[in-house]
Amino acid sequence: MVIDRRSNTIEDKEQLATPIGLYVLGEISLGKAAEQASVTRWEMEEILQEAGVELQLGPQSMDELEDEVDVALDRE
Repeated sequence: MVIDRRSNTIEDKEQLATPIGLYVLGEISLGKAAEQASVTRWEMEEILQEAGVELQLGPQSMDELEDEVDVALDRE
């Protein structure tokens, strides 16, 4: 089921409120939030961005990735 975010029905808002809240609290992943909202992962990303929620994704640059690899290798 694809949610038309242009329609602001109470049902649509209720369907999105819980997954967004749980994602913001770090209780569920982006994928789980999408599943609970009955949208694709990419649609959920867009919904969260429109709601002003900072996405919690992996490294955003090569430098960040290298830092994570360095930390992981130092812990072995």
